[in-house]
Amino acid sequence: MAFDERRYTREVLEPAREAGGLPPEDLRIRYQLQEAMTSADVTATVKQVRQCWRRARGMLKYKRLADRLEADHARFAPIFTAAAEGDLRPLRDALGESERRAERRLADTGSRLDDAAGPLRMLTPELLATIARSSGVGQEEAVRLAARRSIEVREPDALPGAPPYSGYGRAREALDTLGLSHLGRFLYGDRCADMRVLDGFAVPGAPSLEDALEEAERHWAARIRGPWTVGADTVIAALRNSPDPGLLIRYDIVARLRERVREHPYDDSLLRHATTELDLAAGDARRLIFAVRAEGGAGGAASGPAARLRELVDAGEIHAAADFAEALDAGALTGEAAELATEVRARLASAVRLRDRARAALDPDDAWIALRDALQRVPDLPGASELLVRLAPHPARAVRASVQGEGVGLVWQPSPSRAGRVVYDVLRNGTPLTTTDRPSVRDERPPVNVPIVYSVVARREEAVAMPAAAATLIVRPEPGEVRFSGGDGVVSGTWTLPAEAARVRVTRDGRVVPAGDTGLRDRDVVNGTSYTYVVSAVYPAPDGEAVTPGVRRAVTPQGRPRPVTGFTLRADPAAPGTFLVRYEEPPEGAVEFVALDVPPPWPVGTTLSLAELRAAGRAIPAFPTRDGQAIRPGAGREVLVAVTVAGELVTIGGHVDHINLAPPTGLTAQRRGGAVLVGFEWPQDVTEVEVRRNGHPAIVTSAAYRARGGVRYEVPESEAVAIEVAATSVVDGRRVRGPAARLTLPGHIPVRYDLTYKGPSWKRSVVVEVTADRPVTLRRLALVLKPGHIQPRTADDGLVLSHWTDLEVPARLTVPAPRQAKPYWLRCFAEGDGGTAAEDASEAAGGRGGVALIDPPVRRLKME
Repeated sequence: MAFDERRYTREVLEPAREAGGLPPEDLRIRYQLQEAMTSADVTATVKQVRQCWRRARGMLKYKRLADRLEADHARFAPIFTAAAEGDLRPLRDALGESERRAERRLADTGSRLDDAAGPLRMLTPELLATIARSSGVGQEEAVRLAARRSIEVREPDALPGAPPYSGYGRAREALDTLGLSHLGRFLYGDRCADMRVLDGFAVPGAPSLEDALEEAERHWAARIRGPWTVGADTVIAALRNSPDPGLLIRYDIVARLRERVREHPYDDSLLRHATTELDLAAGDARRLIFAVRAEGGAGGAASGPAARLRELVDAGEIHAAADFAEALDAGALTGEAAELATEVRARLASAVRLRDRARAALDPDDAWIALRDALQRVPDLPGASELLVRLAPHPARAVRASVQGEGVGLVWQPSPSRAGRVVYDVLRNGTPLTTTDRPSVRDERPPVNVPIVYSVVARREEAVAMPAAAATLIVRPEPGEVRFSGGDGVVSGTWTLPAEAARVRVTRDGRVVPAGDTGLRDRDVVNGTSYTYVVSAVYPAPDGEAVTPGVRRAVTPQGRPRPVTGFTLRADPAAPGTFLVRYEEPPEGAVEFVALDVPPPWPVGTTLSLAELRAAGRAIPAFPTRDGQAIRPGAGREVLVAVTVAGELVTIGGHVDHINLAPPTGLTAQRRGGAVLVGFEWPQDVTEVEVRRNGHPAIVTSAAYRARGGVRYEVPESEAVAIEVAATSVVDGRRVRGPAARLTLPGHIPVRYDLTYKGPSWKRSVVVEVTADRPVTLRRLALVLKPGHIQPRTADDGLVLSHWTDLEVPARLTVPAPRQAKPYWLRCFAEGDGGTAAEDASEAAGGRGGVALIDPPVRRLKME
């Protein structure tokens, strides 16, 4: 089906413009698509629709809409690209989603119409148009939505602004005196329910207005004269003297409604008031409330020259407003209309001057700026838009194209134009490639082995500059995935040949070597010699063949490396976690160690590629030592394999099943009387340790260690203790023990002393009685006095009363009591002793080991 641009403008562009410039959500309508279209039909139709947008953009009223359509098209471009390639599924999905969006837009519009209509179910045409425009729905569609929701679209009824009878005020006061709510009640009483005051006065089932007035006169004439009859006469006189009593009654109802509206009630309250208290029929009540609410411009219809001028100015039609002002009589241009006409003429005159200046400008940028300012003042200025599209920007400069891999990179100097937004259309051999606002672009899929000319066209709006072209180039891709590896007396290589290339040319150090389209195997090489291979693609050319520069690779063939059949592994005591490896160095190649999770699947002596080994195992960090290497295997169990690497070849050597059990750190041992407490930092990733006391092993779990706060042994104080702690684990049914942390705690002999006093108070003596579990000789024993409340901590922390050397224990010693004011302390210290019973003393002079001098109770040491 041929594309009908007039129909598209009438059914799509014009409704969208009326809808505030919002395009239709349904892509079928926006792009004129049909279910039976093929991929080619879709591509052709979309192209014609976009061309229609570009032509419509030249008209001011469609310019913003066309810009919006083009901006939205960027979101749908991938869908139409897939459709052009034959895949219509994304387009069908997008069509379904657009239908749902269109339905949601209509539902939202309907909700807004319901909210605006309220209980009255009425809308003015202007308010309907405003809601339709802001919701993006055409006015005709909005009218149909309103009709489906029982919403009446109409102009408000014209209501009287002044009473038709000058004495209405006195009649209103008389009604208040009589206690009647309105004039209809005076004439009909309770019979005036469902009273109609619009389109003629009528009360269903009641006499005419003239008959009701005569009946009221007879009724009040028969009444006894009084204030009420005076009020009734005033009302009857108002009705009799009014040109049309029905109009007076209508004015009375409207005046009362206006008073109630000024209280800002809800529509429901107004309807109840109008139908119950004012006795109006439901239809008249709705129309009157709608008309009263619309008074003062709140949704009502505007009229007069000022309103029309304001409408044209708000729509941006300044030139049309100036024509309208010129067509008006001088008497009509008063008040606001005169002010608007003055503003319109001033803006038009300023815009005309700017347009004339643009026509005379030599620089297109100056002219473009002047025209832009003119159109900002008068968007519908005649001739301005046509002149604007002819003001092309300065062209781009210095376009450079270069081959980058399989694509082409294009860079240029931007246009020096300073006015407007300049974009660049990039063409390849005259065909549009892309549009960008940056001075660079990349062609990912250029044609291969054909001359290519890239050109860049600077564009501002619809005006284009002269194209700037880059030098002609030819894209000839190099062979891909080029890999070379050296073996024992052989070099092998592989690559992929570009589809457009005729063949591959391979050179070795400048000499051509035989090769296939996907690889070679060169045996004319010597082990240990480095060779440079260049792999080039050969393309057919008009004058013969064209050879690419090629991809260079350096490779050195190596003889088969010899394996390391065995090696020893021991922990480095100076570096926890490091192991020293010793082995017999092979005559060539480098020895590395690899960690595997399981024993190697290759026998010792197997030669394979380095890449295969790297894929199977993990290289272990290592550094050389005098006798081999120092390695740091990972935590846990691993199989350590020695391999000999020479170039790209690897020979498998011996292996060991190794479990890395880190030694505990922070090992401590403390005596607590006859007990020894052992503590350490538990090794990471270890569940059990082996603790040896004087060679006697015991397995301790982490749970038991933490529950008991360490390891406790009952050991006599005189016995030396050697502690070893090592991480352990069970591997293949046997227990494996890691490197141990060691500590030796020497034994000591506990020596106790006691202080007593004897003799009369004028000649008292201090008796020091020293005992031990077995005979021992103290090199020196000192009795120290310290005044005050703080006991001495060392032999130097007070006054030495007496001392003894080479003292055989047990012993009983006597010294005169000190003449010292209380309080004071007396305490003994052995040479080198720390002063407390729990701490180890240094070696005594004549003893066979250390001693521990144990204090008596504090009450024996402190004199108070």
